[in-house]
Amino acid sequence: MLTPPDDRPDWLGLSAGPLPVGLAADWAVLPNCGAMVLFSGTARDHAPGRDGVEQLEYEAYEEHVVPRLADIAARMRDEWPTLGRIVLLHRIGVVPVGESSVIVVASSPHRPEAFAAARFGIDTLKATVPIWKRERWKDGESWGLEAHHIADVDSAAPGDGGARQ
Repeated sequence: MLTPPDDRPDWLGLSAGPLPVGLAADWAVLPNCGAMVLFSGTARDHAPGRDGVEQLEYEAYEEHVVPRLADIAARMRDEWPTLGRIVLLHRIGVVPVGESSVIVVASSPHRPEAFAAARFGIDTLKATVPIWKRERWKDGESWGLEAHHIADVDSAAPGDGGARQ
């Protein structure tokens, strides 16, 4: 089970079990932060051309994940220096439909920074962290819809929206 850090403003990690969505949101709230944005990516029952998706399965190049997440958090803090807490957590293994596979949380004194930082966080995570998804549906299974190259965190631009699906 993932637990929030006591001594750091960033909670980063991988989990083979359910992600602590509510705990992450609660942890991100600070007295000086009037905004907290949480993004939770949940496994859905369909994908383009694939009805009846039953589950997702994620694999990661684990020793590279947390360092990449730390790079993303550092970049978020550079772009939005007033951020309070950041959460970047991803699940590995089987994720049933309806459960979260990734959560990103950003808190800040004001909502524009929290929204922008959370959007940048999820977009950059999807484009730069070595995690791959296998979908299983009623007629088959496959690793994602197409190959994706893992980009460098420094190449991500705030607000570019160029993330993988």
